[in-house]
Amino acid sequence: MSESHQRQLLLASENPQQFMDYFSEEFRNDFLELLRRRFGTKRVHNNIVYNEYISHREHIHMNATQWETLTDFTKWLGREGLCKVDETPKGWYIQYIDRDPETIRRQLELEKKKKQDLDDEEKTAKFIEEQVRRGREGKEQETPIFTELSRENDEEKVTFNLNKGACSSAATSSKSSSLGPSALNTIGNAASVKRKESSRSSAQSKEKKKKKSALDEIMEIEEEKKRTARTDHWLQPEIIVKIITKKLGEKYHKKKGVVKEVIDKYTAVVKMIDSGDKLKLDQTHLETVIPAPGKRILVLNGGYRGSEGILESINEKTFSATIVIETGPLKGRRVEGIQYEDISKLA
Repeated sequence: MSESHQRQLLLASENPQQFMDYFSEEFRNDFLELLRRRFGTKRVHNNIVYNEYISHREHIHMNATQWETLTDFTKWLGREGLCKVDETPKGWYIQYIDRDPETIRRQLELEKKKKQDLDDEEKTAKFIEEQVRRGREGKEQETPIFTELSRENDEEKVTFNLNKGACSSAATSSKSSSLGPSALNTIGNAASVKRKESSRSSAQSKEKKKKKSALDEIMEIEEEKKRTARTDHWLQPEIIVKIITKKLGEKYHKKKGVVKEVIDKYTAVVKMIDSGDKLKLDQTHLETVIPAPGKRILVLNGGYRGSEGILESINEKTFSATIVIETGPLKGRRVEGIQYEDISKLA
């Protein structure tokens, strides 16, 4: 019954549709902004989002909008294509549809990289199968051939030495004294056989070395695949990022800040460098900052994720950089071809 409230009622009664449209638009924008920032594109119950929305002190009440109930508003979001909605025995669920061009571009790049990783896995599997086939063929060639035991001279005496260590010298001397011309030929043949066996053993050792080198090559391919492993989130504390969204106004657009905290992998608390303001932003509204050569960076994605390094050079044609790892067991390793979006300047 206060005078100010009565005055607002009179103003609203003169043009109720105008006020209802205004409050409906504000309610819709605030609700969708909360859904996008808090839950992203996850499927969530509409009551959970609404309860969190009305917990804010300066929210707009549902009875001031064109929708009478939350269910009507949820159905309207589905009809307008702003969210995916579905009804279950537990109630209505909604899922935000992100149509931001930057997000769509990143999703396409992620799908392309996943497809490339699958192609690499298929190539690795074929390579391993080929190496296994070659190894089996090599084993078949090494199968020993058994021959019949026979003597060339029937008159030659056959002796057995049961105590090899003690009688080797005596047996050698007795054989050398009692051998005839045919026996000398036999010894020569045995020596040639031994030479052939030694050459065969050396060939087998070379083949084993080749197999070992092929195994090393497989291990290198596996290591390369691990290095190319990627995730869909890249935010890390203490990196410098740039705001690319225009929804916050020109004050923050293209301005740089330091990530002070990462929330739920995809959201960051950013402290602006010039003004000191703190903003809570989604990673789709941020991009990495590439410093000048010689400056410290942090790897944000791939197998070297979490490693600090020094930026050595950049390639503007391929949008990639060359870095030198400075921490961890790979310290000193030089890595080429890292994409701009996988590294960022350290604060």
